[in-house]
Amino acid sequence: MHPKEYKKEKNGTGHMTKLQLENSEIIVGVDFTNNDRVNELLTKDGSCSCLLYPGKDNFNLSVETSSEINSYIGDSTNLFILDGTWPCARKMLKLSKNLHQLKRVSFDNNIKSKFVIKQQPDSLCLSTIESVYTVLNLLNDADVEECETKDFLLPFEKMIEYQLECILNPDNKSYRSSANRLLLPKDMYKKNLGRNIIFEQQG
Repeated sequence: MHPKEYKKEKNGTGHMTKLQLENSEIIVGVDFTNNDRVNELLTKDGSCSCLLYPGKDNFNLSVETSSEINSYIGDSTNLFILDGTWPCARKMLKLSKNLHQLKRVSFDNNIKSKFVIKQQPDSLCLSTIESVYTVLNLLNDADVEECETKDFLLPFEKMIEYQLECILNPDNKSYRSSANRLLLPKDMYKKNLGRNIIFEQQG
């Protein structure tokens, strides 16, 4: 996660996603080549790691069969996600040599992001929480995960609704007093205890 996401955007989608998933953690840094925690996860016995990042030659969760996904992902996989703007994510990946050899996964996206208050480099680019939501649904369909995602995007959608209201009604103080109502239950969405999701943040 980029430092702007970590330090300034406390309601950023990376933070929201982390609060809703067990076995997820945030690791701060730009170059993770010598990051102790990242390298610990990469070298842990009995586990493997994948990087969620777009690319033509990636393992595409949208087109592979359930058996192929099960074989590729495995039961104890660390899924690394570079959380930040696209330019920052590219820089983080470029500098982090230990991530270069990771298996990469991606998906086909046919929906438009609901993150209308942020400018995306492409109309089909998704926020972190939307990307994780998509991946969880694909893993559910492949019987790799058993995770309830029906209301997974609800806090995100409420945040967008709140911010749009503030933009349209900047003098409406009632929204400021109700901001804390967007608190997230930590255990709302439970995932496979053998799989981690790691949000890497620039710092």
